[in-house]
Amino acid sequence: MLKLYNDLSNRKETFQPLRAGTVRMYVCGMTVYDLCHLGHARVMVVFDVVYRYLQASGYEVSYIRNITDIDDKIINRANEKGVPFSELTEEFIHAMHQDADALGVLRPTDEPKATQHMEEILAMITRLIENGHAYTADNGDVYYDVRSFSDYGKLSGKSVEDLRAGARVEPGDAKRDPLDFALWKGAKPDEPAWDSPWGRGRPGWHIECSAMSTKALGDSFDIHGGGADLTFPHHENEIAQSEGATGHPFVKYWMHNGFVRINDEKMSKSLGNFFTVREILEHYRAEEVRYFILTSHYRSPLNYDTEHLDNARAALTRFYTAMRGIPEAPAAGGENYVSRFRDAMDDDFNTPEALAVLFDLAREINRLKDNDVSAAASLAAVLRELGGMLGILRDDPEDYLRGGTQAGDDTLSGEKIEAMIQARIDARTEKNWAEADRIRDDLQAAGIILEDGPQGTTWRRG
Repeated sequence: MLKLYNDLSNRKETFQPLRAGTVRMYVCGMTVYDLCHLGHARVMVVFDVVYRYLQASGYEVSYIRNITDIDDKIINRANEKGVPFSELTEEFIHAMHQDADALGVLRPTDEPKATQHMEEILAMITRLIENGHAYTADNGDVYYDVRSFSDYGKLSGKSVEDLRAGARVEPGDAKRDPLDFALWKGAKPDEPAWDSPWGRGRPGWHIECSAMSTKALGDSFDIHGGGADLTFPHHENEIAQSEGATGHPFVKYWMHNGFVRINDEKMSKSLGNFFTVREILEHYRAEEVRYFILTSHYRSPLNYDTEHLDNARAALTRFYTAMRGIPEAPAAGGENYVSRFRDAMDDDFNTPEALAVLFDLAREINRLKDNDVSAAASLAAVLRELGGMLGILRDDPEDYLRGGTQAGDDTLSGEKIEAMIQARIDARTEKNWAEADRIRDDLQAAGIILEDGPQGTTWRRG
């Protein structure tokens, strides 16, 4: 039985969806003004695994991951580049999809955009005003009245009094309380704007997610996810808005993945340790990046360094080597491994423990390969099936082992390597051991590892 850690209750709970057999899940997606970085990759991979595993557990899953396509950062970047904001966002939505596809991230059920939900945003703001949770300021802005919502702080555990003591109203703000936040911003020169009952303007960031999630999944749904940095104020504000507008509990289970650190330091552009997904993929395969993300529990910090990526490459090499040269067969046997894998995943999606089970399974496949190929083939299919729940081991073993770090970086083609191996075989047949050793050394220097066995010589890239 699946148990997950609920950030709303701060404890692990048995998962019971609001509607039997179905799961409705919303995850805060990207604000599309730049390329995806490693933090975005973690969010996408973490909740892709949740999506895959819920489906594999028999649930019908509606998975919504929004796209924020209007906010201050988007407007500023579009102005810097001298392009319409919609042109900028379409460029980076396309880039996001390319990166997600490379990482093996399944497309969500839907990816709503904020700009396509102005009707729902305006309707929710209107209800908040009618319910006494929002007010219109003299400058045309509309603010949420935090004092009106007695449960404010229930997700983050923050005290309203403490927050207020440390806050201040910025010059020019028309809000009544420093904790109040904007639902609608009056139009400014040279900014995109939409008509509203309060004058032309655009929505605040927080209201966008409340409007999109409730439109897609209803007033109450099962899981809301995102990065830990969104817990406060974004998700706290979503609760206040949604429950203030509908009068119903917003989300049953809140999940947040941990922060990404680079060599044990916080990732930030100012520190010069900020990596986009594409920069990392210049040196490592996408599957290696995905595997690396799964080696830490989703709620724990993820520390990026090249050693961890190298370890991910070595681990995948072990899995693909175990499956190499084995005929395809239906998945059968391995009940103990399947049970242990599911126990790990049912324990709050414990992917490190699930990967440890896969290592044990690969070890058993290697033990069986030489004397019971049929049993090994059945277990290899189990390994691939379980790996598929994590979004790994999707490649052909030969393609992976011979494929190089990434496309375009190979110094030796497969044909050249095969020719050198044949030359080494010829040298050994002629008992020219020095030449055979020289060829092997040349291949090793090029990162090519030879493996001599009963069936001949195979090779892989190191």
